[in-house]
Amino acid sequence: MSDARPWFKAKTYGWGWGRANTWQGWVTYACYMGFLVASGMFFPPGRAPALFGASVAIWTAALFGICLLKGEKPKWRWGR
Repeated sequence: MSDARPWFKAKTYGWGWGRANTWQGWVTYACYMGFLVASGMFFPPGRAPALFGASVAIWTAALFGICLLKGEKPKWRWGR
């Protein structure tokens, strides 16, 4: 039983993705937020700014990759 719906809807205006379209997308967003909070706890920005920045960059790149694979095709949209 495969659900072919994209996990993330494309934004109405601009390039990229907006809200999640399926429960898998919402879980992905929740995990991303959880990883950001955990990064702040393990690498406090005041004490280890480079490690914190690197972890945020890694998690954001992972989210971007998931959105590319599981979301609608990104393109510039003018609200149509």
